[in-house]
Amino acid sequence: MDAAHETGTPRPVTVPLGATVSVGVPAPASGGSRQLAEPQREPGAIRVTGAPQEGGLLDRFGRVATDLRVSVIDKCNLRCTYCMPADGMPWLPQSQLMSTDEIRRIVRVAVQALGAEELRITGGEPLVRKDLEVIIAGIRADNPDLPISLTTNAVGLDRRAQALRDAGLNRVNVSLDTLHPETFAELTRRPHLDKVLAGLQAARAAGLGPIKINAVLLRGVNDTEIVPLVDWAVSNGFEMRFIEDMPLDGDRSWTATNVIPARDIRAAIEEAFTLSPDPRGRGAAPAERWEVRRPGETALAGHVGIISSVTEPFCAACSRTRVTADGRIRSCLFSHEETDLLTALRDGANDEGLAQIWRDAMWAKPRAHGSDRVGLARADFVQPERTMSAIGG
Repeated sequence: MDAAHETGTPRPVTVPLGATVSVGVPAPASGGSRQLAEPQREPGAIRVTGAPQEGGLLDRFGRVATDLRVSVIDKCNLRCTYCMPADGMPWLPQSQLMSTDEIRRIVRVAVQALGAEELRITGGEPLVRKDLEVIIAGIRADNPDLPISLTTNAVGLDRRAQALRDAGLNRVNVSLDTLHPETFAELTRRPHLDKVLAGLQAARAAGLGPIKINAVLLRGVNDTEIVPLVDWAVSNGFEMRFIEDMPLDGDRSWTATNVIPARDIRAAIEEAFTLSPDPRGRGAAPAERWEVRRPGETALAGHVGIISSVTEPFCAACSRTRVTADGRIRSCLFSHEETDLLTALRDGANDEGLAQIWRDAMWAKPRAHGSDRVGLARADFVQPERTMSAIGG
C-alpha cells in the first residue's frame, strides 16, 4: 500500500445517484439538480474551498484526470461470467443513450476545456453501435492529435477494422481470456472464439496497433493458460495484459478467494520467461508492465502487463474519468455516486457549464474503490449497482 493510502479515512463529498450538479446556483425545490456540498478539511486532501472553477479535473487528493473513458453503449454480444448474468440484463432505451453528436460534444469539452489527453471508447461492446465509425470520425475532426483507442471483444471487427482506422481510431484493446474454444464458450456463454481471432487479424492488417490483449483470470477456469497466452501474444506481436477478477459481475458471485493475485501471475510467467521491469515506467497506467524475454535470449520478445486492482491497488495514481453510455460521470470505477451530464447538455448548458459540472464531480472522487477506504476484499466493501458492461471499462 502506498503512502497516500495510509492516511486517515475521511468521508468523500457525495453526489446523489443521477443528480446533475449545479455550481453557485441554489437547487430548485424539485427535480434532479442540486448543489454539490462543500468538502470538509480532511487528511490527505489538498484544499478545502471546493472544486476548482477553471482548469482540469482535479480531485481532493491531488490527482488530475486526463485519461477519458467513454462508453457508447451498454449492450454486448457476449455474456462473460465475470461481467454479466446469463440472461435478463435490462438494456438502456435508445432515448437514454448519448447520440453521436452528444458523444462528440462531451469529448470535445473534456479535451479542449478540461485537458483530457487520451480517449478510450468502451461499452458494453462498442461494435454493437452501427454508427461507431461516425462517432470516431467526428471526434477525430474536433481533436486531430487525440490518441483514440477502443476496448472490444473483436466480434465483428474483421468487417470494420479498416473503416474504423480510416475514421481515426489509433489502436484496440481486445478482451480474450482463453485460446480454447470450449473454455471460451464457458466464459462468454457464446461460441465465438473464431470471430475474435478473425477480428484480431483484421485489426493488425489495418494498423490498429499496438494491440493489447486483456485476459481476466478465473481460478479453476483459465488460470492454467497464463504461459500459453503470453507465448501466443508475444509470438503475434501483441501485448498480453492479465487482469485480476474484480467485483463487477452481474451474478454478484465474486469472492476474493477466487482471485488469481498478481504475484502468482508473475510467478507463473517466470516459469517460462524472463521478466524485467519496463524501463519506461508505469506512470498513472493501470497495468504494471514488464519486458518479456525467452530463456537464454537477450532479444526482447515483447511486453506483458498486470492490472492488480484487488491485491496491489494503484488508486493513488489514478488519472481516469468515465462517462457511461447514458451520459453520467463516474469519478471512480467502483463509485456509488454518478453525476448526470447528459441531462444538463440536453437542457441547454453551454460548454463551460458542462465543464464545471465535470470539475465538481471529479473533485468528489473518493480515495479508492468507491470510498475513502482502500480494498476490494474488505468486509464492508459494497459492490456498485452497475455491472462492468453498464459502466464501461
